[in-house]
Amino acid sequence: MQGIKRAGYEIATPIQQAAIPAAVRGRDLIGTAQTGTGKTAAFLLPILNHLLKGPRNVARALIITPTRELAEQIHEVARMLAAGTKLRSATIYGGVGAKPQIQALKNGVEILVACPGRLLDLIQQGHARMNTIEILVLDEADRMFDMGFLPDVRRILKAVPEKRQTMMFSATFPAEVEQLASQSLKHPQRIAVGISRPVYTVTHALYPVPPHLKSALLIELLKKTDTRSVLVFTRTKHRAHKVAQQIQRAGFKVTSLHGDRSQSQRQSALKGFKDRTHHIMVATDIAARGLDVKSISHVINYDMPDTADAYIHRIGRTGRAHRKGDAFTLVTPEDSDMIRKLARIMGASIAREHLEGFNYSLPAPQRSIAPHRGRGAPREGSHRPPRPAPTPSRFGKNRLAPRKDR
Repeated sequence: MQGIKRAGYEIATPIQQAAIPAAVRGRDLIGTAQTGTGKTAAFLLPILNHLLKGPRNVARALIITPTRELAEQIHEVARMLAAGTKLRSATIYGGVGAKPQIQALKNGVEILVACPGRLLDLIQQGHARMNTIEILVLDEADRMFDMGFLPDVRRILKAVPEKRQTMMFSATFPAEVEQLASQSLKHPQRIAVGISRPVYTVTHALYPVPPHLKSALLIELLKKTDTRSVLVFTRTKHRAHKVAQQIQRAGFKVTSLHGDRSQSQRQSALKGFKDRTHHIMVATDIAARGLDVKSISHVINYDMPDTADAYIHRIGRTGRAHRKGDAFTLVTPEDSDMIRKLARIMGASIAREHLEGFNYSLPAPQRSIAPHRGRGAPREGSHRPPRPAPTPSRFGKNRLAPRKDR
């Protein structure tokens, strides 16, 4: 209760009201809730309450999560809520050196917040012992499936005691996640709060634009928008890097978050976005789930996401905790199918907007077409000598002939 007061919580959210009593009773749970609804505290508070009694300095609660950013966020919330209890939490994930993580395990912590790959490595090396785990949480289970982590999760499930409390949280339940739930939870209580639709505090708008004018329209939108905290989503890492450079050249304070950045770069980018050193962050879907950055005013989809669920998670970064937010999506003719899906989910069509003063008729830049060359012909200007003819081997065959055992 002291931790709750320090965190400034006053009223429990619906997912907290539904999940906390069942979790405190030791029930297995399957929780489904919209992003930004207080899910992290819904499982951390019962865990901390349970850990106040019993042994210390051994890992008793394990929280599995798909991304490093989400692991760090859960760890920070655990530290805040556990202040004064002497309960300790540690994060375990790849992309950084393992030595500090191994040392934390040696020193003894009660809560482990881990990504599957690095945790499995430390289990196999004997540094992480799972035999004392009493509570297991699988957070963002569908995201772990999307990222190919389910085989690793199954191996971790074999390493923890069968007698335990298990809580699984997932925004959607594809067949593979349902199967995992049936195999790993015992008579779970299902809790579903406000699913399948984007949060009601977000205003949505589509901006139709030719593909070659996307970046120009994005820059003009940013110029006419309150850009104190804007999250821009792209489909690929390369595009996130490129769009961030274009925004920076336009004079904005911008950073980027994607898989090609090192862990220290990702942490620095997120910190800079949270403390408003950077007003704009360009990210791939790695940032679409779990990130809790206060007061993001706008989410802009530079690229339409691949699925309706991904759209819901992306725009869930704004309009959190009953604050209002805006979601802008740049759309091209190839996005028409996804637009229809979103309209069905939301129960209404999304407004199409036209940015005043923007020249939508600019032609696409001309691209030079290289002359056709035959296969294997040297490029123009190349002085590569012709390949020598293969020489016969002492067995009477070409040395370049494929071996049968290859």
